[in-house]
Amino acid sequence: MKDATFVLFVVCALVSEILGTLGGFGSSMLFVPIANFFMDFQAVLGITAVFHIFSNTSKLWLFRKHLDWKTIGIIGVPSVVFVLIGAVFSAKWNSSALQMVLGIFLCLIAVLFLIKPSLKVKKNNAVLLSLGGLAGFVAGLLGTGGAIRGIALSSLGFGKELFIGTSAAIDFAVDFARAVVYWESGFIRVSEINYIIALFFVAIIGSYIGKKMLEKMDQNQFQKIVLIFIFISGGLLIIKQFKIFY
Repeated sequence: MKDATFVLFVVCALVSEILGTLGGFGSSMLFVPIANFFMDFQAVLGITAVFHIFSNTSKLWLFRKHLDWKTIGIIGVPSVVFVLIGAVFSAKWNSSALQMVLGIFLCLIAVLFLIKPSLKVKKNNAVLLSLGGLAGFVAGLLGTGGAIRGIALSSLGFGKELFIGTSAAIDFAVDFARAVVYWESGFIRVSEINYIIALFFVAIIGSYIGKKMLEKMDQNQFQKIVLIFIFISGGLLIIKQFKIFY
């Protein structure tokens, strides 16, 4: 990348981190579709996992008093198991069609919940386990599963701080697990060390700014922002893949 492109990449990453903190699922929901415009998909998977480890470490510190350990176990365990499976398949499957399907799914879910805010996902352990496993698999395969995990957490009616802290704890375990697989698969490249160093500082700064902005929001605003970010994430995935199909 040229210098100007590098700066644009870092700015986009910072915006993704701030908005990802506000939305509650981390930066990958926006970062993955955007990063696809800068580098190949396997490199995106690798650098996103590292970026998210930095990001979620920052959030765990900032929201350390807001963790629901029972939920972390119920959603986190299947997420970690299935992210390993998804990460293995990421080196073998053509992801274009899958990204399109995921994008359409996220847009439809967001619109549904925006139109019918009283609609809730059934709140039981079986549903949470299933959504946790699905979120992990999609994260390993496509680089972002936070929106699906957000649907599960939204069903529990968590406050904004508890939502973000719990999501960050689950995400940290998921990203650490898939980073190991990506490293073994050659997705995390030493040649990109400059970008990795930059993302370390972006994660800290973006998480802090996002937390400060979050303090000024009420719960209803937060819930709407969550759904809007899900829709944006889906839309970016569709736009990126549209060129491939057409």
